[in-house]
Amino acid sequence: MTVEAFAPAKINLTLHVTGQREDGYHLLDSLVVFADAGDRLGFAPAGNLTLTVTGPRAAGVPSDGRNLVLKAAALFGAGRGAAITLDKHLPAAAGIGGGSSDAAAALRGLSQLWGLPLPDAAAVLSLGADVPVCLAPRALRMRGVGEEIAEGPRLPSMGLVLVNPGVEVPTPAVFKALARKDNPPMPHPPGWATAAVMAHWLRDQRNDLEAPARALAPVIGEVLAAIAATPGCLLARMSGSGATCFGIYDNRTEAEAAAAALRAQAQGWWVAAAEPFTL
Repeated sequence: MTVEAFAPAKINLTLHVTGQREDGYHLLDSLVVFADAGDRLGFAPAGNLTLTVTGPRAAGVPSDGRNLVLKAAALFGAGRGAAITLDKHLPAAAGIGGGSSDAAAALRGLSQLWGLPLPDAAAVLSLGADVPVCLAPRALRMRGVGEEIAEGPRLPSMGLVLVNPGVEVPTPAVFKALARKDNPPMPHPPGWATAAVMAHWLRDQRNDLEAPARALAPVIGEVLAAIAATPGCLLARMSGSGATCFGIYDNRTEAEAAAAALRAQAQGWWVAAAEPFTL
């Protein structure tokens, strides 16, 4: 038996930093959705546990114990084998949860392959703050340090564009540069009839990490301006701690047209058109 799992890109439509614990971890309040652009994982029975990384974004991705996929596998206990293939399409360290989504997909895939329950919530959280929210990708509200997950609103149909300029912005440096760490939380997100109505609501919300990330990597401002200038863009914002930014459009056709224009405008940027993904 072979098993396949999809690891979709995570998008923080909002990211409010609401506090900091004594142990240094920041408290967040974020509306998270997922895109149908992502990595793909395959799992096959084997005597040993191995990881092979392929795909257009494979360069530099470790295939040893540093990879979160193998760390996720270790949560099931030692002595189990599987030949895992990770087909990388998402840029690494990009603010769209590539590694975390890979780890969550590995947990789902190996659970099915080995006929075992998923590890407990504390073990999943030990892999990283974004892994729990990636376990069942759909519209979700994530709070605390990533351990508080609640159902999000029903999403309208829309198109999405993701753009990464090819620079890594270290997450610890972004949080360190954050001027204020006790910002107001996000209000309860309502349902929206259209992408335009949703974008209007989102304009009153924030990504508190966007300003410090732009100070560390000014090209983020260029990306946001380029997305905002495309026809039909309803909102342009940075996701996570950067440097990936996203645009919201009424439909995928508009998003595809915007993506094509952005690829022509900026050679070397990673650009993907997408729609929301729900597992």
